[in-house]
Amino acid sequence: MLNCPLMLVQVTQLKCGGFIFALRFNRVMCDGTCLQQFMSAIGQMARGVVTPSIPPVWERHLLNARDPPRVTFTHHEYDRVEATVIMDNMVECSFFFGPVEVSLLRSLLPLHLRHCTKFELITACLWRCRTIAMNLDPDEQVRMLCIANVRSKFNPPLPSGYYGNVLVSPTAITTIRNLCHNPVGYAVELIKKAIANVTEEFIKATADLFAIRGKSLHVPAVIGSYGISDLMHMGFENVDFGRWGKAVFGGTAKATGLVSFFIPTKDKEGQVGTLVPICLPASAMERFSNELDNMLKHQHIEGQK
Repeated sequence: MLNCPLMLVQVTQLKCGGFIFALRFNRVMCDGTCLQQFMSAIGQMARGVVTPSIPPVWERHLLNARDPPRVTFTHHEYDRVEATVIMDNMVECSFFFGPVEVSLLRSLLPLHLRHCTKFELITACLWRCRTIAMNLDPDEQVRMLCIANVRSKFNPPLPSGYYGNVLVSPTAITTIRNLCHNPVGYAVELIKKAIANVTEEFIKATADLFAIRGKSLHVPAVIGSYGISDLMHMGFENVDFGRWGKAVFGGTAKATGLVSFFIPTKDKEGQVGTLVPICLPASAMERFSNELDNMLKHQHIEGQK
């Protein structure tokens, strides 16, 4: 925490009269949910409200580890593996998944999996395409970290105004060979199984693992680890600072190599969908884009036969 500000705020005024409100914060302090709550409170005060509509709650003891701590789940997100991230010539590209793209991807699945969530579907497709694009040793393991807000998993639920980081990362794990040589439904099943593990006991076991391993506990920085965080229902785009109206965009400023975000947006035709910024080495980005295009085009052609 030394020499690391808890939060930085930058406001850039544009010639058109609008502005960009940017925030950078320390993940130890909060997650996206309470960041949105904090921004909404700022917006309410800017509009003359004296007290925020959701009073802040600072009760960190609610997430304390048990005494004694006991780890009752295998947490592959924190596996002790050697760091391997050395990626040069990185490029960024954003991919849009509207109703048409989601429908085409869903049609790739066997009937018993077509009820999966949009998050599970898109995440599985991105994981498989990224793994193929990275061109790694087929016998290596890869991990898909499904970063999840778990406030509602507690009984009783955490207070609505709770400020803190309430994220866990249930993780699907397999070999590159199995992920790439199987249909995308294989990845969907792995992701569904990982997410199904997230119970109150899983969350408490995660806190206990932090207590046992302390500062040595971290997500391994390896090329084969990839995380997805869903911002689709955060509401950043709905934060109201007053006379400027509704935000044009509410999401992350840039992509990172190991984590992608699902951001709500509209395409040029006004279709609401999911925007996913991706960051990969240039050669891998080309392979990723081709793999995703082939997946969508193949299914479109099949559907026309």
